[in-house]
Formats: sequence, structure tokens, C-alpha cells
Amino acid sequence: MNQRLDIRKTYKLYIGGAFVRSESGRSLPAQSVSGKPLDNFCHGSRKDLRDAVVAARNAFEGWAKRTAYLRGQILYRAAEMLQNRASELVNEIVRSAEVSPEAAQAEVNVAIDRLVYYAGWTDKYSQVFGSVNPVSSSHFNFTSPEPSGVVVVVAPNESPLAALVSLIAPAILSGNSCVVIASETFPLVALTFSEILATSDLPGGVVNVIVGKRAEFLPHIASHMDINSVIDASGSAEIATALQSGSALNLKRVTSRTLTPEEWAGSRAEDPYWIMDTVELKTAWHPIGV
Repeated sequence: MNQRLDIRKTYKLYIGGAFVRSESGRSLPAQSVSGKPLDNFCHGSRKDLRDAVVAARNAFEGWAKRTAYLRGQILYRAAEMLQNRASELVNEIVRSAEVSPEAAQAEVNVAIDRLVYYAGWTDKYSQVFGSVNPVSSSHFNFTSPEPSGVVVVVAPNESPLAALVSLIAPAILSGNSCVVIASETFPLVALTFSEILATSDLPGGVVNVIVGKRAEFLPHIASHMDINSVIDASGSAEIATALQSGSALNLKRVTSRTLTPEEWAGSRAEDPYWIMDTVELKTAWHPIGV
């Protein structure tokens, strides 16, 4: 009797709405926390990062021009798809993090609820954080938040799904597009999530997911002139220093997020002020009576 061997899946990078292999041709085996071999994943390179930024920039204008209500509906649809395919992510978290199915299901539930929560902010944050300013001349003076452009998200290794969703959602709800540097420890969770995003209504290029060694990406993230903001949740002081010092030349905004796994699942990760870290405030003057 012939013995059948399982076919190992190779998870691909998610760039511009398509699943692509790394231009370097490299792939690595993913492992569980105890070192058990899992599937393979494509190992991203500097060129893949550049391609992801180009895809994000190309998607930015169209996404930013969508109405706030429509962006909220699209994020809600992503939550629906995540709920419909929750079992895939539960299985991925169980075998990667080696936690109980109940714990994995709890993290998936947090991710679903977090998407719904931030979907509700798309048509509200502008009213909450914008203002009509008093001036001493015959003008109306308005301040309103606008998306800054391309955002890079450096995901933490812990809470591989809840943290990922908590970082992506407040960045893109205002109209930004993003490039995610996924967890080095649990890359398959992020790549499975990207497969779910690909089946939602989110336009290709709004979220791009690459995996690889952060040390290889850092200098290029910091110096890239077409990246407008960076959200660093790595929890590494070395990474934070490298991003801050390298970004001084092009003045991109770098924000740090350092939360515990328990905090990623709690109210600290539902902070509407996180939306403001990736928007710019635009002030307009209009003459009264004209």
C-alpha cells in the first residue's frame, strides 16, 4: 500500500491584491513556538517592500476618494468574511502558537469585533476631531483630518491576529493604504488573514502583507521617500531607534505601540485617537458672504 504524503503549502506575499512569490525566490519553513515544522512561506526582500509601497500608493487615491460611509461598509464586509472563515484562522493560531482552540477562537472574536468597531468610526472621526475655529476676521475657518498616504505597520510577534487587525483598521479607515511587515514568529496567521481580505470588498493594494526579517526592511522603511507614516508595534527599542533616526531626513511620522497580549484584546486597542496618528489636519478659510 502506497503511503500518501501531505502537500506542504507555500504561503505567498500579498501585494497589490495579488498573491506573489518573493522576487528573490526565497522561501522559508514556518515553525510553531515549540519548533514543530508547519508550511512554507515566501521570504520578502527589499524589492518586495518597494513593490508593496508602489501598490499602496497606487491604491491610495481611489480608496481616499471613497465616501466615509462606503469605507465603513467595506470594513464591515471584511469583518463578515473574517467571521465566515474564522475556523481557518483558529486552526492557524492553534498550530502556530500552540494554544487551545478556545483561546484561538477568543482572539479571532476580538479581531472580528475590532473590525466592526473601527468600521463605525469611518463617518464619525472627522466630526469628532475636526473643528470650526473662531477667527477675528470675516471668514469661516474649518479644520478637518485627511489621510496622510502610505502607512507601514510593523506588527508585533504576540497576539498575531488581534494586534494585526487593531493596527490596520485605524490606519486605513480614514483613506490611507498600508504595507504590513508581519510577525516573524507567526507569519502564517498574517498571510491567512490576507487571503481573507482578498475575498472581501477591500480594493487591492489598500492592504499589502509581506513577511521576512525585519532587520532587512528597517533601513529601507526609514529612508523610503514615499512612505508617509510608520506604526511600530514591534516592542523593540532597537527597531524604534532605527526607524526614528532614519526617518529624520524625510520627516515621516513614526508612532510606537507597545501593548501586552492582554491589552491587545482590551479597550486600549480600541482607542479612536489612534486614527489621528496617520492623518494630517487641513485648515481652510472661506470668506463670509461670498
